[in-house]
Amino acid sequence: MANPGGGAVCNGTLHNQKAQSNDFQSGNCVKNGIVKEAQQNRKPRFLEKNIFEPYSEPPLYVFVFTYMGYGIGTLFGYLRDFMRKWRIEKCNAAVERDEQKDFVPLYQDFENFYTRNLYMRIRDSWNQTICSAPGPYFDIMERVSDDYNWTFRYTGRVFKDVINFGSYNYLGLAVKHDDSMKTVKDVLEKYGSGVASTRHEMGTLDKHKELEDLLAKFLNVEAAMVFGMGFATNSMNIPSLVGKGCLILSDELNHTSIILGARLSGATIRPFKHNNIQNLEKLLREAIINGQPRTGRAWKKILIVVEGVYSMEGSIVKLPQIVALKKKYKAYLYIDEAHSIGAVGPNGRGVRDFFGLDPEDVDVYMGTFTKTFAASGGYIAGKKDLVDYIRIHSHSATYATSMSPPVAEQIIRSLKFIMGEDGSTQGLQRIQQLTKNIKYFRRRLMEMGFIIYGNDYSPIVPVLLYMPAKVSAFARHMLKEKIGVVVVGFPATSLAEARARFSISSAHTQEMLDRVLTIADKLGDLLNLKYFPPKKSGPPILYNEESFDSEASFDEMSFDLEE
Repeated sequence: MANPGGGAVCNGTLHNQKAQSNDFQSGNCVKNGIVKEAQQNRKPRFLEKNIFEPYSEPPLYVFVFTYMGYGIGTLFGYLRDFMRKWRIEKCNAAVERDEQKDFVPLYQDFENFYTRNLYMRIRDSWNQTICSAPGPYFDIMERVSDDYNWTFRYTGRVFKDVINFGSYNYLGLAVKHDDSMKTVKDVLEKYGSGVASTRHEMGTLDKHKELEDLLAKFLNVEAAMVFGMGFATNSMNIPSLVGKGCLILSDELNHTSIILGARLSGATIRPFKHNNIQNLEKLLREAIINGQPRTGRAWKKILIVVEGVYSMEGSIVKLPQIVALKKKYKAYLYIDEAHSIGAVGPNGRGVRDFFGLDPEDVDVYMGTFTKTFAASGGYIAGKKDLVDYIRIHSHSATYATSMSPPVAEQIIRSLKFIMGEDGSTQGLQRIQQLTKNIKYFRRRLMEMGFIIYGNDYSPIVPVLLYMPAKVSAFARHMLKEKIGVVVVGFPATSLAEARARFSISSAHTQEMLDRVLTIADKLGDLLNLKYFPPKKSGPPILYNEESFDSEASFDEMSFDLEE
């Protein structure tokens, strides 16, 4: 990124003789992204996990009725807009005043059509108000609407002890105050609640340095830098790494913060199909061969941007294969581990730990503290030269207020808990319990006949609902049964793939899981959501653990990268 080593970059290739010679001098030579020792044993560690994630399809009539539902809703939307125009129905949406008709419109009427006529009908399924800590149980304030979800009023009633399957509390660290939080309280008393300055001015505390050193140790990298906002960690730092004349190859399902950061950078952006290695390699080949548009010059940098766990799909990035391509084509790799750090891998160190790869296989590690760590903010980690470059050029470090000291201490406490530096093994036990809960919950849902996406090690379990009417019905019935779950639809997903998203936590007990599964089973019958066994589609099965028993099948794993 910063290229502090001084090597020249051509088509994304960093020409550094010292770095290249080290690969040959090392005992573990790398071939197509796979450690030589693992090749000789024919049992690479990452192959112990099933890397195929089927994307199943329901019967055809489900798509027909789904599109019919949106079509009917659209027709009624136009009818209601006609009635609003002629004052037959009151319009609660923002509209331009008559005296401003000659000005450039502030509100795009047609672009707001979906929000005005479809989203508002089921708006009560979102934006619930929580009035407790987001532990395995939480409390929700009851609200009602007198104008068809345009506005809400609170009744004063509270739904107590709702089972929480909506928060990203993967290791159960988001709880109310207890004795383990004494250090957070002590920091609050010593430093106060805020810093009131940026990292470049008077906003760097010894607590920030302590956190960054501990985080680098946790990730097994040279250095790390923390930021006060997770979203801004992507959107404000990607422009520091790439710019005009650079190419970003971005997974089509990457988070909005990545998309915003890529657009702000001024670099050329080319999305590749989700987790599709063949499509990524095709784009890499074309980028190397054709160079920049119009001029044909070599790209200054080629940056591959992926996520560890995709928040809407529950899928895990195919990191070993992407690392293999990155090494072959000499590109850079940027990985967002917002949902995977602390929750995925035998030690909670994310997808690199999950696949057992070398820390240097990834150039830029990014993650947030808003999920597993029950805090706020994010980090960039990797080589010391890279982090030093970010410290100087990051917009977030220059203009944004530093991380709050109590928040930094909460992250330090969580890291020590996961690493076992608190003198216990509870962190490791919770990671193992989380994996157990995920596998049990996913297996039971599949046995019931639901179509689910994602990986068996991902804490996010999407259950496909498809039809827009079933989205609101599912959320309302679940809340009525005192179960809090997130439902997601267009534009966060494709039009025909609305879903419910269960977030699993190690704090969920067997009784909680069984209670939710029982209610989901009843709702599946009531709403006709069980389409299993479905027709399987999506990416073809590339490999499985058994396919590596022969030399020929092992060679296939290289994706013909030696050609």
